[in-house]
Amino acid sequence: MKNVASWVSACWLPSKRLQLFSWSSAAESVLPLQMEEEVPFFDFSGGVHCSESLSMVDARAMGRRYAEELQDCVEMGSCSNARIIHAHIITSGFNARSFILNRIIDVYAKFGRLHDARQLFEKRLRRDVVAHTTLIAAYSKHGQVGTARELFDGMLIRDVVSYNAMISGHAQNGQGYSAIQLFLEMARNEVRPDDFTFTSVLSACGSVTDKNSGMQIHSRLVKAGFGRIVSVGNALVSMYMKCDLVASAHQVFGEMPQKDEFTWITVITGYVKSGNLEASRQVFDGMTKKFHLAWNAIIAGYAQFGCYREALELFGTMLEEGIKLDEFTFTSILSAFANCGFIREGMEVHGYILRRETRLSLHACNALLSLYTKCGKLDVAMKLFNRMSERDLVSWNAIVCGYVDFGEVLVARKLFEKMSERSVLTWTVMISGYAQHGYGEEALKLFNRMQHEGTKPCDFTFAGAFTACATLGALRHGHQLHSQLIQLGLDSSISAGNALVTMYARCGAVDAAHQAFCTMPHADSVSWNAMIAALGQHGYGEEALKLFEQMLHEGIEPDRITFLTVLSACSHAGLVEEGCKYFKSMSQDYGIRPGSDHYARFIDLLGRAGRITEAKEVLDSMPTKPDSLVWESLLAGCRIHGNMELGIQAAEKLLELRPQHDGTYVLLSNMYAAVGKWGEVARVRQVMKDRGVKKEPGCSWVDVENQVHVFLVDDTAHPEVKNVYIFLDMLGAAIRKLGYIPDTKFVLHDVKLNQKEYSLSTHSEKLAIGYGLAFASHPRNALPPAASPQLTPRLPSEMLFVISLALSLS
Repeated sequence: MKNVASWVSACWLPSKRLQLFSWSSAAESVLPLQMEEEVPFFDFSGGVHCSESLSMVDARAMGRRYAEELQDCVEMGSCSNARIIHAHIITSGFNARSFILNRIIDVYAKFGRLHDARQLFEKRLRRDVVAHTTLIAAYSKHGQVGTARELFDGMLIRDVVSYNAMISGHAQNGQGYSAIQLFLEMARNEVRPDDFTFTSVLSACGSVTDKNSGMQIHSRLVKAGFGRIVSVGNALVSMYMKCDLVASAHQVFGEMPQKDEFTWITVITGYVKSGNLEASRQVFDGMTKKFHLAWNAIIAGYAQFGCYREALELFGTMLEEGIKLDEFTFTSILSAFANCGFIREGMEVHGYILRRETRLSLHACNALLSLYTKCGKLDVAMKLFNRMSERDLVSWNAIVCGYVDFGEVLVARKLFEKMSERSVLTWTVMISGYAQHGYGEEALKLFNRMQHEGTKPCDFTFAGAFTACATLGALRHGHQLHSQLIQLGLDSSISAGNALVTMYARCGAVDAAHQAFCTMPHADSVSWNAMIAALGQHGYGEEALKLFEQMLHEGIEPDRITFLTVLSACSHAGLVEEGCKYFKSMSQDYGIRPGSDHYARFIDLLGRAGRITEAKEVLDSMPTKPDSLVWESLLAGCRIHGNMELGIQAAEKLLELRPQHDGTYVLLSNMYAAVGKWGEVARVRQVMKDRGVKKEPGCSWVDVENQVHVFLVDDTAHPEVKNVYIFLDMLGAAIRKLGYIPDTKFVLHDVKLNQKEYSLSTHSEKLAIGYGLAFASHPRNALPPAASPQLTPRLPSEMLFVISLALSLS
């Protein structure tokens, strides 16, 4: 007896290093395990034989010892030791009772070895409720709800614990309605629920926002006497918050006789998610003892909704009161600093973390990456990124998004190609970045590659692709993407719908834009702005204003962008009085202070109408110093109506405001040329040369048979440009016979008339449309009417007349 006791003591103390040997053949044949590596076993040398010893040891004591050691294995995270104990049970001849076998099943399940747990379960002759429930919970935890439900449905006897395991499994795996139905079945089978049942089914009601079922279950639990239990009260508060029944949640919270930390956190986070920060702060201030998680929750809420000052004040209070900060505090406050642009304060927090922590956590590193990228410190962000010992998808997305946001799309693309894993967000950031920075073709290529590699695009991805089509004027490609959007069931998306309206408008398909707008199930202010802009840009000024009035009638509050589109529509359509009315209305009726961009549009409206003096008075009355957009608008009006003196003054101001912009020098040079001051023209061009400013050649492109053809001014690079010049000469001769006289007043060069006419014929827009006309009129390459070439940017009315005339003659 003494020897056996010594053996048990020596072999089972966790602190002792065990003497082990390899598996015996008996253990291998009995144990239902498949090992990846050889598992050692106990060395019983010097002790008595196990079969003899078992008769000398109390079976209950040995069973308790086995159970304790199995629990120690779970706490130490040692699955191999648990398997050693299981092997010892088998080879020792110990007659394990149900509670030991169930404990082994539970241990294997907790280590994720579901196959081993199932094998042991299947070999048992008597499978009790505990064994079933243990496996059901394990399968549910690992997402195998179907297998768990099969086990549950196969049970002959079910108790409240087994029902709880299955209801919780459905709830935790996003199957809220199945959990509710099982709860109702439980009631029909007269199985009395307990507090865990109610917390699980209330969680299911919250996950699917089934407020009616939640309220009925609330009544049941009150009648059953569970209304005063803290965990049930917490579940009720959470359910009502998720169902947007904030008043009911607050009532339950107020009636709870006891509250724990989770109660306060649930209420605070619930108010935060509903956007009621004032109520969440009142609850927070009402806490006699403010838990650490409560501080994190309220700071995170302020940061999430842009109340950065309040978040920073609370963070300062935490520091003053010596409250322990953790990585959740850091991530929330760094998010606030990033969105405020407080780079210095963010760097101080970075230093504070480094002084406190031996190593930065992954979440803290990702928050710092977001801080540095949003604040434009890309070099610091890259250093941090390169030094990170661990990176996840969030890390890669943060650094890629940072470079995209600051226009470094080529650097972002190199990082993108290094990623071993990409999410839909990654693809969307790159596609949208390319589209927004003028790389439309690359954006569409990347969109096609995304689908080819098996990643399903989301509505934001389509929005980026539509933007790319808009920049290219690729109407046909936009039609195809629109069809894909509908096929994937994403046509109800507001973001994709807004981008679709803009795409059709920029491609000149105003009717298609209007149809897309009218079929949107939900339209926000951005949607209305896009459609008003579409009508205004294409000369439908009165229709744009009617749509604006309809927007107001439907209760959509206009914003500053709305008034920009309205003023632009008035300017394009010559609706001066209406424009004056809306310019005054934005500040008087809607409290929107006009910005420099609004003044620029308003001055453009007056300038186009020839009211140059009034436009200058508006400029002089601006509360802020006029920027380049304002002076450029005044200059445009002066050029149109021949006010060269004021025009030169505006051009000189532009030169001061943007000395490195090539267009500024060209505008000033043209103004001097318009009044015949060729010496001043030469002076401006010399200054431009001395400062190293080069004029970027203008370009236009035309989409013919789904291929984009780009033309520059005086183009010689396009393979068929010679034929285009020949075609334009023939076209020019034909329309001159019909009385057409070229308008050369804006060819501002000191050359003869015939040279000015030639300069007009080599304009990039004319070359692009000439190629389209020549292609359309060629008998071997005739285009169907629906595939007429699309030109970007939009052509002036004079050229549209020429196109229609040429098409009628071809």
